Amino acid sequence: MKKLILILLTLTMILYADTEFAEPKPSWEHPRQVVFSITEDTPHAMDHILSVTNNVLKFYGAGNVVIKVVAYSKGINLLVKKHSETVRKRVSALMQNDVEFIACHNTMKTLHIKESDLTDGTEIVTAGVVELLESVKKGWVYIKP
Repeated sequence: MKKLILILLTLTMILYADTEFAEPKPSWEHPRQVVFSITEDTPHAMDHILSVTNNVLKFYGAGNVVIKVVAYSKGINLLVKKHSETVRKRVSALMQNDVEFIACHNTMKTLHIKESDLTDGTEIVTAGVVELLESVKKGWVYIKP
């Protein structure tokens, strides 16, 4: 019985635990800046990056976070128009909430992907890895889900 009570108390504390924000707290003036990367084209990897991006956006709120998703290597397939309708709709919905999706031009050349093959609204940079590096140097938090 004691173990059951202890488990219930622990679960209650976990359910009501709140994230303590670091200073400055996220706001329009001080948004969190998060850059994600995707390098795989498995259904799990694509679902995971879209879910994590959506969760961060929902947690902070659209005005309190700025998010970039950098796709390179096989992960660039996330942004190819011929992908499943479900993936395209999820990417489009995140773009409408100001999430930037960025494709690596070096990968595009290697995989023979044209700009017209990409989802409308995709930004293209010369090198995805350099985009990550420069974002981190500017203070963005890099997360590889």
